[in-house]
Amino acid sequence: MYLHLGQGTVLRTREVLGVFDLDTATLSKHTRDYLAKAEREGRVTNVSPELPKSFIVTSDGRVFVSQISAATLKKRSGFVDALGVGTND
Repeated sequence: MYLHLGQGTVLRTREVLGVFDLDTATLSKHTRDYLAKAEREGRVTNVSPELPKSFIVTSDGRVFVSQISAATLKKRSGFVDALGVGTND
């Protein structure tokens, strides 16, 4: 299965380790440090020039920043369905 991150960027869902909301995840200094290090190492890809809402970490250490919300990406990925968790959105 594939996950569309926006602007023609697609990942295999089996490569995705996590989908994170930028507003809440970056409250942690550890997350900010991780993202800064990934940026310095050239592992960050901005999917769109629009306001970023989420970031996606892959099994090979890449980080994708997307304008699509983490909630929408999670729904697209089918992870919620696979877990059998209902949503009220």
